[in-house]
Amino acid sequence: MVQLPVHNFSHGLLNPGLGYLLSCLGSFIGLRCLTRARAYTGWTRAVWLLLASVAIGATGIWLMHFIAMLGFSIPGQQILYNVPITLASLLVAVVVVIIGLFIVGYGGGGLRPVLAGGAVIGIGVAIMFYVGMSAISMQGTVRYNLGLVAVSVLIAIVAGTAALLAGLYVSGTWSSLGVSLIMGVAVTGMHYTGMAAMHVYASARTAISGNSAGSFLFPLLLGAVVLTFLLALIIAMSPNEEEIRADWSLSERLRPVAVLSDEEEEEGKNRAWTRVSAAQVEANRAWAHLAEEVEASRADMSSAEVNGGSSPGVNGSAWANASSAGANDGSAWANGAAGNTNGAQLESSRTRGNGGTGSHHDPRARRAQPRPAGTVEALNLPD
Repeated sequence: MVQLPVHNFSHGLLNPGLGYLLSCLGSFIGLRCLTRARAYTGWTRAVWLLLASVAIGATGIWLMHFIAMLGFSIPGQQILYNVPITLASLLVAVVVVIIGLFIVGYGGGGLRPVLAGGAVIGIGVAIMFYVGMSAISMQGTVRYNLGLVAVSVLIAIVAGTAALLAGLYVSGTWSSLGVSLIMGVAVTGMHYTGMAAMHVYASARTAISGNSAGSFLFPLLLGAVVLTFLLALIIAMSPNEEEIRADWSLSERLRPVAVLSDEEEEEGKNRAWTRVSAAQVEANRAWAHLAEEVEASRADMSSAEVNGGSSPGVNGSAWANASSAGANDGSAWANGAAGNTNGAQLESSRTRGNGGTGSHHDPRARRAQPRPAGTVEALNLPD
């Protein structure tokens, strides 16, 4: 059996270079989706895992494989593709990545889910590759080197495990870009290792059917561009992992209470009504005590008014007594003055009776007369 020459680089480095770039782009977008899936739980995490699976499985793996196959040729033979089988390989690529990512995303952490998910992804990618190769329709018999097939499967498993580990720990943009470059190398290496394992042998000519690569090349590239643009737009408009966690922490601090069951809510209402009733009782007691204090204050004010009304009478009596005392003092002064005057007249009579002219006065008579306060008495000395 004659082995036919196989060319995997019919257009030079164009196909492997473009395929590598698409693999890196799909891996990068998938990793950015995984970083957001880590920050969520429930259905939101599932949605981000699905987006990551589409990015890695469709763009990063399958589209790279198809672009690289455009450089595959056999001199002197026409190569056609079975479109349904080709699309089935696309579905296999996406499904196996979904399974692997969900194993890790909901596996509870640890190394075992990563290894299990990496094995699923690696074996699934290998299945995708060989299903896609079975879609080729050409004149010849295809056989594979089992050793190189095993190596290609091993490379796929390592690439899948590395992608899952990167999805668990990589968070920054630049680190995601670096890991995506490595994943692109792994996916591209896996493809060309599998192609190296394929050998084509000449066989009797039979009728072939299918579509040429160029017939659905434009729709394929257009769909890939639209899908990549939409995924990149979703990534650009969505918050990153740090912002998601910050929003979640803020919402937890602002959340007043947890959601309660019907029984707990009813019990809480009963307790609240009990506290309200107790507060009303305390308020009634406080109002009663305040009313007692107000009545006592009013009674004290009435007593003070009564005492204040009797005070003027007492003060009037005191004033009358003081006036009487003043009158008595005046009467006593009048009596004293009259007595002094009579005595002075008596002495004067005695002096005249004794033959005095009245020019000299008796000092006793002078002292007996009242004098204004503050005056100085003049002494009449003999000549």
